[in-house]
Amino acid sequence: MSAQNRILIKGGRVVNHDRIFHADVFIEDGLIKDVGENLIIPGGAKVIEAKGKYVIPGGIDTNTSLELEFMGTRTADDFYTGTKAALAGGTTMVMNFVLETKKKSLLDAFEASKSQAEKKACCDYAFHVCVLNYDDEIGKEMETLVGQKGVNSFKMFMAYKDYLMINDADLIKIFKKCKELGAIPMVHAENGDVIDECQQKIKNLGITGPEGHLLSRPESLEAEATNRAITIAHEVNSPVYIVHVMSKSAANAVSEGKRKGTVVIGEPIAAGLATDGTHYYNKCWRHSAGHVMSPPLRDDISTPGYLMDLLASGDLELTGTDHCVFNTNQKALGKDDFSKIPNGVNGVEDRMTVIWDRGVKAGKMDPCRFVAVTSTNAAKVFNIYPQKGYIGKGSDADVVVWDPEQSKTISVKTHNQAVDFNIFEGMTFNGSAVTVISKGNVVFENGTLNVERGTGKFVPTPCFPDYVYNRIKIRDNIKPVKVDREPYTGPVVEIKVENGTPKGTDNHNNQNGSTHQRPLTKSGLRNLQDSSISFGN
Repeated sequence: MSAQNRILIKGGRVVNHDRIFHADVFIEDGLIKDVGENLIIPGGAKVIEAKGKYVIPGGIDTNTSLELEFMGTRTADDFYTGTKAALAGGTTMVMNFVLETKKKSLLDAFEASKSQAEKKACCDYAFHVCVLNYDDEIGKEMETLVGQKGVNSFKMFMAYKDYLMINDADLIKIFKKCKELGAIPMVHAENGDVIDECQQKIKNLGITGPEGHLLSRPESLEAEATNRAITIAHEVNSPVYIVHVMSKSAANAVSEGKRKGTVVIGEPIAAGLATDGTHYYNKCWRHSAGHVMSPPLRDDISTPGYLMDLLASGDLELTGTDHCVFNTNQKALGKDDFSKIPNGVNGVEDRMTVIWDRGVKAGKMDPCRFVAVTSTNAAKVFNIYPQKGYIGKGSDADVVVWDPEQSKTISVKTHNQAVDFNIFEGMTFNGSAVTVISKGNVVFENGTLNVERGTGKFVPTPCFPDYVYNRIKIRDNIKPVKVDREPYTGPVVEIKVENGTPKGTDNHNNQNGSTHQRPLTKSGLRNLQDSSISFGN
């Protein structure tokens, strides 16, 4: 057995979502074989010293768009560069969106994305499939994706009118289908109809720059759509996952939904937890356009801290990045029209550091909560726990040695993402991955990446995750109670039909049971002599 197949991490403090403890971690053949003190292990193991550091599960980024065509162009990061960057930051699994707008079937789109990832991905990956409308054929494809292809999540857009937006009737049908299949319905929550109106209004004012993006997508439209999606989920008793929660109002809607008993999962992203929408007013077009994403970053500078508070408290569940990056020349498709700027920002490499600094270092969450929101909760929601998201015997050897004090200044000059802009440019964060192990192989150490294309593997996400569906199943057994009463036996008004339109009979009966038949006045109003109102004593 070669040393490369055996790794011993010594002297660190293991952090899982539920506890912190001193232990060594022994890895062999891609799995964690033992966790404890004074381990007896075979010879020939590579020893990694972790004294003074944490040993944590590799991160899971729940929201990436690698090698994806969007708004007329293709993202700058493909499955190779995107997953390579993820590993450099301590993320060992990404969950990528399958989006097809050219009338290709969901199954064909999934297979195409999976084929691309198989050739290039350096870390493990799973897929969410986007659904733009619903009919019986789509329903059958969803059944195949869940039952045979290892997909348990589907995303719908409530925005991007005349491009990606789904109507409420289809949204309800998809929520019900997801519930039937044991899948997770995910939504991009913004009111697309009103945004379309707002965009025209802003353009009519002569505003064409990136600030128009923020002005045309106010916080209230994110909150309204978030509340609408949660309301639909509540009424059909399905779960709902709100991707990229970007505002206080939307986050409050998630919190309120939880308090009403809805199974709602809120996902803030690294960008929204560390920066804000004041950048849209920057005088440099390149800088402001580089921050364009939807929903937009909010110009209330207290929003990142507020979202982190709710993430720490449990109102928001887990974190992604919405990593969907475009170079400046691609963003320039909207140089004269903000609505044509390709939407998306970076984050896959920096998410873990951002959340540690703004969460743990700021005293808002402990290391256990950090592990929960960057890894474990995602593994539970998508039904891959404890294979992923856990340091324990039998779990995949996706492990990070984390230095809580090491500082990192982020720059486009040093990042591993294949994009010429970084929204965290010049910002310094504390907490960083010093060693990253993926599938039992050391892929990042001492600032150096050692990765190979195509070594990442597809991770099926089984249906009916207990973390989500146990509550749904219980609620299905809670039924309204019928009121037993004597049947009504009195008179029932007769409905007349005139020209195909039902017309009720005036029911102003006198004491003898006859009905007033006086005609309407010339103005079309009811004759006041038929009124039952008395102005006398």
